[in-house]
Amino acid sequence: MRELRIRVLAGVFVVAGVLSWAGARLWNALGTLPSVPLAAPIVLAVIAVILLATALSIRARLKAQRDRLPDAKGVDPLMAARAVVFGQASALVAALVAGMYGGTGVFLLESLDIPARRDQAIYAGFSVLAGFGVIAAAIFLERVCRLPEDDEHDNGAATRA
Repeated sequence: MRELRIRVLAGVFVVAGVLSWAGARLWNALGTLPSVPLAAPIVLAVIAVILLATALSIRARLKAQRDRLPDAKGVDPLMAARAVVFGQASALVAALVAGMYGGTGVFLLESLDIPARRDQAIYAGFSVLAGFGVIAAAIFLERVCRLPEDDEHDNGAATRA
């Protein structure tokens, strides 16, 4: 499985942000602007917490297995691979969504004197922060699931658990 690349995530974020900013300008010229839902940062934060909890659980199991504790539960390789795939997919979607809300938030910074737009800008800012949280948790999960021989044979396409 290929490792997440920060450049790809940053590229998705920037492209989505620029397109969203341009779309918000166009949409505003037509008379209205779609709202940033209050649930957006909440959902992203919940995904980040799920990814972090999964990473911490797998890390604890791997540590118990390495320390050869008597009641240590092993880590199923297929479950670890599924967790990594979920993390990578979540990171890509979070980069896209954070870029989208980031572009909209930058557009909304022009009209912070209007209370409704100020609230939308705040929701957009929290969505971007929560999106970065998802990306950080996904990268942490990916690092936790890295096989020990990946460090020795690092040839660009590391194998995952």
